[in-house]
Amino acid sequence: MSDEQDKPTLTRKPLGLKRTVEAGQVQQQFSHGRRNTVVVEVKRRRVIGRPGEAAPAPEAEDVEAAPAPAPAPTPAPAPKPAAPRASENDSLMTRQERQAQLLREAEEARMAALEENRRRDEAARARAAEEEKARAEARQEQAAAKEAEPAPAAPTAAEPAAEAPAAEARDEAAPAAPRPAASAAPAPRRFTPVEAPKRPEPKRPEPKAARGTDNRRQSGKLTVTRALNEDEGARARSLAALKRAREKEKRSHMTSSGPREKQVREVVVPDSITVQELANRMAEKGADLVKALFKMGMPVTVNQTIDQDTAELLVTEFGHEIKRVSEADIDIRHDEDVDDAAQLKPRAPVVTIMGHVDHGKTSLLDALRGANVVAGEAGGITQHIGAYQVKAKDGSLITFLDTPGHEAFTEMRQRGANVTDIVILVVAADDGLKPQSIEAISHAKAAGVPIIVAINKIDKEGANPQRVRERLLEHELVVEEMGGDVQNVEVSALKKTGLDKLLDAIALQAEIMELKANPDRNAEGTVIEAKLDKGRGPVATILVRRGTLNVGDIFVCGAESGRVRALVDDHGKQIKAAGPSMPVEVLGLGGVPMAGDTLTVVENEARAREVAAYRQEQALKKRTAQAPVSLEGMFSALADKAKVIEYPVVIKGDVQGSVEAIVNALNRLSTDEIRVRVLQSGAGAITESDVTLAAATGAPIIGFNVRPNAKAREIANREKVRFMYYDVIYHLTADVAKEMAGELGPERIENVVGRAEVKDVFPAGKRDKAAGLLVLEGSIRKGLHARLTRDDVIVSATTIASLRRFKDDVAEVRAGLECGVVLADTNDIKPGDHLEVFEVELRERTL
Repeated sequence: MSDEQDKPTLTRKPLGLKRTVEAGQVQQQFSHGRRNTVVVEVKRRRVIGRPGEAAPAPEAEDVEAAPAPAPAPTPAPAPKPAAPRASENDSLMTRQERQAQLLREAEEARMAALEENRRRDEAARARAAEEEKARAEARQEQAAAKEAEPAPAAPTAAEPAAEAPAAEARDEAAPAAPRPAASAAPAPRRFTPVEAPKRPEPKRPEPKAARGTDNRRQSGKLTVTRALNEDEGARARSLAALKRAREKEKRSHMTSSGPREKQVREVVVPDSITVQELANRMAEKGADLVKALFKMGMPVTVNQTIDQDTAELLVTEFGHEIKRVSEADIDIRHDEDVDDAAQLKPRAPVVTIMGHVDHGKTSLLDALRGANVVAGEAGGITQHIGAYQVKAKDGSLITFLDTPGHEAFTEMRQRGANVTDIVILVVAADDGLKPQSIEAISHAKAAGVPIIVAINKIDKEGANPQRVRERLLEHELVVEEMGGDVQNVEVSALKKTGLDKLLDAIALQAEIMELKANPDRNAEGTVIEAKLDKGRGPVATILVRRGTLNVGDIFVCGAESGRVRALVDDHGKQIKAAGPSMPVEVLGLGGVPMAGDTLTVVENEARAREVAAYRQEQALKKRTAQAPVSLEGMFSALADKAKVIEYPVVIKGDVQGSVEAIVNALNRLSTDEIRVRVLQSGAGAITESDVTLAAATGAPIIGFNVRPNAKAREIANREKVRFMYYDVIYHLTADVAKEMAGELGPERIENVVGRAEVKDVFPAGKRDKAAGLLVLEGSIRKGLHARLTRDDVIVSATTIASLRRFKDDVAEVRAGLECGVVLADTNDIKPGDHLEVFEVELRERTL
């Protein structure tokens, strides 16, 4: 191999015949298999030796990397004697080792230069700090001298003393960096925002240059600009850094003051609580409570529930005070909230009109109000409970509640009797007392409210008011004409006669009762009726009992909470407030409440949500509660389930009270053979969820004064779900009763025709047997159903296939005669058996 092949070459060789620069390549290896090739040039210094002496070894002057431009070769001052050449392998190895050594020396030289620069910078900063300190002491002494001796000689004497250390410091710093001789170095500008700008300080803090002595990031070459300006280019502290420093100093002062005292809290503990919730109320760590419970021998997690006694042990151990509460304390108790007698003011009486269906209750109320409500009632009967307010001629107000008279609306009549002050019992003069009239009397007596009897329809032919008064005696209602205390008024809603006497009787009874309420408090009321309106959402008719209900009040109504968005009176006008005994429609509920629930205004939304959640939980527990299970009860339930047929339905109505009445009416249709199973019921339009549920169970959907929306109709058409629309309740119950009877099929009735005794058995053909009978009762006919009994135990149920007397086929054999029969499907006949012949009749079943 030639020298040109072994010798490493540069990509661009320097020009010249004889070079003083030797070039080579060094390969650097990094992690992950990466490599880098660096071209190194070594510049040799030519040394002319004495004659006869060996040439000295070349010294490395400089090492430069390939990216830097190579210096131009210096011309040789004198010819150099040739050194003895080594072999090619020795020359190559020497060159590689020399290149590696030169790289190490160059790196060491660079690090030494950097260390020297850092030391020089530190020394410069230290000198600048000493100068600044000396100048500050001089200024302090000068200020003290001015205060002590106002003579002009004092500053002159202090200046040389102050300038001496500074001069010495400048003399010492002179070799470090060149400075102008004419003027001294300017004082460094420092940002010290901790100090007040106008307050003189006896001693300034240590400058930033001294504080940042060990900052290697600012180290580097010392230039003339840095030497002259020193900290001119230093970066000032930001406001955020100053804020952090002050907070750190404040924290250090707080921690240095000693450990803080533990705050003792009053912890409210219910009947059961989770460990994490208890830790939050105690402001402790959940892990600490778990550790304490483990020490007590209770391995629990933070999400497990503990009882009240265990929680008390934990609260006491951690040094807090416990306050035991029950879950029932969350609910609102109305019996404990009693108004002061001095705050009570007179209020309008609440009058409920009750009576049998079609006796003229709504017509009488229309005559009093001057309205025509009955014209809008389906079938001419009232199926909702309505609340109205009437102003009498003397200006007094009377609140009327109109209740349905149909037998299905018993709960509505009961609610009306419970919230009223006076009950007006409307009885038709031509019809007398009816079942619902008697029921209304029972409700009024149970509620303990007085009764005023209004004998209506006195203008009709056949009206007999005296008969009505006599019938009332049967139910312990003695009118004033017969020496009792019950008022009775003869009225005619059609002719509008006797209405003033009825109003006077109401006013007299209210005056005797002295009805009062406190209007200056949070309102309380009773839900008369509730519904889900398509445009307004859940709407409830509320009768305010005490207090004043205002727009914007936060309330809880049964298991629902909300805020009053609007109040609408019985004439459809929006009002701002509703006082005691005033019926209003309330908008803003979270859901449709149950009729009869109590509305209570609370202080905030959190309290309303808490009470509503508690009531919902209690309702869920009551709904899902199971009766105690016994073996006998389990077997009887299984037997009933096997025998009883279920008729599933989905019920939707316009108001909650109507839905409740429909559910109760359908449940009363249930018998031992078939019963109604209400899958879902509620107020509002028929929705997609109702249709999906009905499609899954094959149940019809009963809509009472409601219709499905477009999406529900589409799903119903696809799933073939059947709708049943009604607006009169007795039409609904009649149709459902027919469908339930159809589910059972026709009724099978057996009529016994005759009985006979088997005297002997004869063979009839190859396999059959004939029985010789003596007819004991009735007659036996061919083709009838028969039961063969042996010792009063049924052996077989069959039919008479053949009937003969002697050798002739006959159709009928009467009592006292003998005959022979062949029974179908059985040959198990013995003398002494009895044969009972009967015929089956299928009748249409009714419930």
